[in-house]
Amino acid sequence: MSRSVDVALRWSDMDAYGHVNNVQFLRLLEDARVAAFAEWFDEDRSMLDSGVLVARHEIEYLAPLVFRHAPVRIMLWPTAIAGASFDVAYEVRDPDEVGEQLYARAETSLVAYDFARSAPRRLDPREREVLQGLAGEPVAFRWRRR
Repeated sequence: MSRSVDVALRWSDMDAYGHVNNVQFLRLLEDARVAAFAEWFDEDRSMLDSGVLVARHEIEYLAPLVFRHAPVRIMLWPTAIAGASFDVAYEVRDPDEVGEQLYARAETSLVAYDFARSAPRRLDPREREVLQGLAGEPVAFRWRRR
């Protein structure tokens, strides 16, 4: 299973300063997460179908990203897997064929959720197995080293 997704940039992602807006980074991360979940959990029964909510986002911007026709590569992997929640770590970077620039690091906390009961639910054994099989180290945010 892949731990990276290439995501296309859109002209409308840029802001008045000519770089991809900070809000658009969240959309890029979401696009990567949706594509990864379809692969990780099978397209017929993605975690998105069984229920998951975003509880927290954290992004550390490292370099300006400007519009280009080449996609960005978003590396992503689960971390901090708990009973009903887990984190997803990300690195937004150039694909190998484009360069070596790292634009941002990020982390999203997700909660497995039962929409019928309007309540968190425990990760099922298969979800936990998939997440643990892909799990890696937490995001190496610069501020955590202080």
